[in-house]
Amino acid sequence: MSIPDFPNLTAKVPRQPEAASESRLAQLREEARLRGLVQGEGIRPAGSPFPQASPESGYYGIHLLKQPQWSWEVPVYFFVGGAAGAAAVIAQAARVTGAKAELMRDARTLAAIGAILSPALLISDLGRPARFLNMLRVFKVRSAMSVGVYIVTGFSNAALAAKVAQAAGRRFPIWPVKIVGNVAGITAALLGLGMASYTGVLVGATSIPVWSQNVTTLPIHFAMSGLNSAVSALELMGHTDSRAVNILGIAACALETAEGAKVELKREPVNDPLKKGTSGLIVRLGGVLSGPVPLVLRILAAASGEKRARNLRRYAAIASLTGSYLTRLGWVRAGHASARDYRIPLQIAPVQSKREEPLEPGFSITHNAAD
Repeated sequence: MSIPDFPNLTAKVPRQPEAASESRLAQLREEARLRGLVQGEGIRPAGSPFPQASPESGYYGIHLLKQPQWSWEVPVYFFVGGAAGAAAVIAQAARVTGAKAELMRDARTLAAIGAILSPALLISDLGRPARFLNMLRVFKVRSAMSVGVYIVTGFSNAALAAKVAQAAGRRFPIWPVKIVGNVAGITAALLGLGMASYTGVLVGATSIPVWSQNVTTLPIHFAMSGLNSAVSALELMGHTDSRAVNILGIAACALETAEGAKVELKREPVNDPLKKGTSGLIVRLGGVLSGPVPLVLRILAAASGEKRARNLRRYAAIASLTGSYLTRLGWVRAGHASARDYRIPLQIAPVQSKREEPLEPGFSITHNAAD
């Protein structure tokens, strides 16, 4: 005996939507059509396993941004490269203005040392020389890293050529050597401007919030820090009697002080890594040592006797070099902290107080305390 088929019993009866739900959906569609945005709060099942974004857990407990993979060589490279680039500019300025030959010689020495160390530090961070060479196979104007590699390469060759030509010119004072030295010196100075500032563009052209939100000031900040380092290194090499060098130091320290004040006055959450935690401590300490402290010492030196002025400028130079390196290290550490912060990419307030109200059996809707 066969079982009769009853299609009308096995077929699924379609669920009739509630009039209130349909009305609400129509309102949401109209709001989306007119504004392109629906501002209402979403609904989720009460006690459901769906995660909610928060400052503590982020989104599914996963960092949205990847932390920088740079090793210790990168902040050292930022420091050395910035000082070398500024030194090349000082060397060419000394030659044009007719300053002491020793100042130009020592400035070119600093630039040449940086020209050797900078590629070595980059290659060490990359792991093997082939990776650095592969970056030279293409040139992308819109890529700060691609442009930076060519700046480093061109600057290193020009700075070394200028130093070699200067040394050779003492034994062979002939015009070909002088021409090579002059062309190399000018090229090193022009590329030195980029060498001192491009690293600020490089870190700013990333998705790390604390870097990208300060991209307009980082190049100037790093350039002034590099100038401060070059001036300080020259003073420790014995150029504590040069009034022009001290004026450059005062200008660099003043701008560093202004930059530090600008960062401190910004109350945006994106700048928290510059003020809080280990990175904030390093950034602030570096800012004080490269800004207000050497600025006061250099001003006092300008109004003091010769012997006291030299000692004050040496102390200022030591503080500036220490602060300049700590500044680079602090900004790199701040990038790590910013990438770990869930709030910025998700635009979550630091403190959220939430309450849940029952919407219907089995469902709830979440409201902000400010609603």
